Amino acid sequence: MRKPPLRAGESKLWYLVSYDIREPIRYRRAHKVIKGYGEAVQYSVFRCKLSRQQLAGLRWELARILDEVDSLLIVGLCGSCVQRIHAYNRREDWTGEEEGFAVI
Repeated sequence: MRKPPLRAGESKLWYLVSYDIREPIRYRRAHKVIKGYGEAVQYSVFRCKLSRQQLAGLRWELARILDEVDSLLIVGLCGSCVQRIHAYNRREDWTGEEEGFAVI
């Protein structure tokens, strides 16, 4: 339940991940998975900065947990969308530091 490592030259985008899970056990399992990929903004809303490979990994892990009565929403945010995000009563910066290069 860790996000896959970033490959050299692979870019990341911000995603807003929200879910509505009806069963407490599935809720806790999904919460734990998503927390490994991002940070909670509200109880069932997360912000995640992911590469395409990491996004696919997150979706795969959640598909194994969620039931057909549950709902999952993943919204990709472009750079200009991220600049228009206003978080009130919270100290957050969506721009974040870019990760450095990995030497392999």
